[in-house]
Amino acid sequence: MSSTPGTFSAADIAALTATVAGPVLVPGDEGYAEEIPTYNLTVVHTPAVVVGATSAADVQAAVRFAAAHDLPVAVLGAGHGSSVSSAGSVLITTRRLTGLAIDETAKTARVEAGVRWGEFVEQASKLGVAALNGSSPTVTVVSYTLGGGLGPFGRKYGYAADHVTALDVVTPDGELRHVTAETEPDLFWALRGAKGNFGVVIAIEFTVFPLQAFYGGGIFFPGELAGEVLHLFREWTKDLPEEMSASVGLLHLPPAPFVPEPLRDRLVAHLRITYLGGPADGAVLVQPFRELGTPIIDAVGPMPYAAIAAVHSDPVDPLPIYEHGALLRELPAEAVDTILRYAGPGSDSPLVLAEVRHMGGALARTPEVPNAVGNRDQTLYNVFLVAAGGPPDAAALHAYEQKLIDALAPWSTGRRYLNFMFANDADPQTAALAYAPESYERLAGIKRRFDPANLFRINHNIPPAN
Repeated sequence: MSSTPGTFSAADIAALTATVAGPVLVPGDEGYAEEIPTYNLTVVHTPAVVVGATSAADVQAAVRFAAAHDLPVAVLGAGHGSSVSSAGSVLITTRRLTGLAIDETAKTARVEAGVRWGEFVEQASKLGVAALNGSSPTVTVVSYTLGGGLGPFGRKYGYAADHVTALDVVTPDGELRHVTAETEPDLFWALRGAKGNFGVVIAIEFTVFPLQAFYGGGIFFPGELAGEVLHLFREWTKDLPEEMSASVGLLHLPPAPFVPEPLRDRLVAHLRITYLGGPADGAVLVQPFRELGTPIIDAVGPMPYAAIAAVHSDPVDPLPIYEHGALLRELPAEAVDTILRYAGPGSDSPLVLAEVRHMGGALARTPEVPNAVGNRDQTLYNVFLVAAGGPPDAAALHAYEQKLIDALAPWSTGRRYLNFMFANDADPQTAALAYAPESYERLAGIKRRFDPANLFRINHNIPPAN
């Protein structure tokens, strides 16, 4: 062991390499940069050590190494990756943990930390079952679920975290634990909603539900109709069945090859829906939007579960992006007009996306086995902003997003959703907004029990209680 906390020697790295089956890399090593790619190109990881985990034993060795040398631990999956800088940490990459097993009879699944939602959906759709996947097929199942998991079927089934039944996690003491409501009730509660604050989750087990097809997709309207679309959405969502989950995204699309030709280099209003009822009923519910005017593309109809990613059509290639978000308790006409002023026609907005997502339904209810996912019952809409640009644009883009969020303050809960919190939200005071105050106090106490040294702090951190 090196004598100075936070440092290590070549001999220390050699000893770790001899213990770990996967790669162990330090800056300057061949393969170092290739081991730590991110979806968000504005986040550059510069860990002191990278461990490419191939098993739980590799993760245990990496965590014990970090603890012995007083280094923080960061985790990077195969999906969109951490938005918080890993500088000076032991970064554990989990993309090699690819186990995926679905039992369609028992309606359960076990998924390891390197599996993406696209891979899960492909296998699940062949078995006639589904889960509460994310809108993007490139997000990892585990990380998404630990942060709550707000997906296209949320109003019917709640958050993905609500359906987790067990987790395999390496805690800060280097122990591998199988965590359930019976074995570790406090840790089970905390892991489902507080993301990477309590260890490295190797795998999760959760329930699935029967689903082969649904009614849904997207309708793209020209930007000139953005106001009509958003105002109709505001009224329409006041009385929707829980089987309907929906959002509207105001998209300023670039003239890029990955964008369908009719949508390139223009503002569009994108209605995204999933309906878990009959197609005829779904068509009746959507009809008011079809009466607004001629859409550019109308791709709403019966869809197989295998095509779920087409509902949002999220970009899959890495991008340099800056993001922000807010939770709204209501969406009056004044709030819609505010969004349009900053992101609608004539706004000269730098945002590539301003999304308003309808919440409520099962998302507002406490699940049968409670978890740490916060801010449920007061939230009726989620606002999510994305701007794209390089580092020289960062300050201006963040400032523009903040102006819109500040302008929505009269209707905001003042709270946040953890999976829509990013690098600018990493300080503990802001991270605390993801939880109800009493939940945050409980989380800090559990943190003190399992991670008193705050080894897992490269995240939206919950410091241990004093």
